[in-house]
Amino acid sequence: MSELLTSFAPIVDRAPTLLILGSMPGVESLTQQRYYAHPRNAFWPIICSYFSLSETISYTQRCELLQQQRIALWDVLKNCRRTGSLDQHIETNSMVANNFVALFAEYPSISQVLFNGAKAAQLFNRYVQKPLHSAGVYIQQTKLPSTSPAYAAMRFAQKQQLWHQALAAHHHPDKANTASP
Repeated sequence: MSELLTSFAPIVDRAPTLLILGSMPGVESLTQQRYYAHPRNAFWPIICSYFSLSETISYTQRCELLQQQRIALWDVLKNCRRTGSLDQHIETNSMVANNFVALFAEYPSISQVLFNGAKAAQLFNRYVQKPLHSAGVYIQQTKLPSTSPAYAAMRFAQKQQLWHQALAAHHHPDKANTASP
């Protein structure tokens, strides 16, 4: 049996409007205790390019950027057993979702969820949707291509374009809270 894995706390600040969800951190991310730590994961390059920032900014600066832009980041699963990093290797009977009812109660400003890949959307719909609806929470959702290097069906430029379009359509930061250019 695989080791029980535990995801991270969300990156979130005062009044996020957008929540980006992955499925479960990969091995490299768990080792470094950082979201999207694998050097070939396209997440941070896409985010940095959207905000016209250098990819060389530190992880702390990347997290601060998301918070300043009112974007929260988390994973659907709190715990699971998995060998390696691939979502397909997650043991189904080991999946435990994070507490999204509590998250949305604490941050009612979140109005949109962007899923980083099909697995995140599938897990959210399977484990989270019903408890949220029971709590009277209905959130707009958009599924985007996975930024994982394992998702090779789409080139980086295509992923970047789709992510940028979704961010432009759903990301509306508080103008007073936006960092100066």
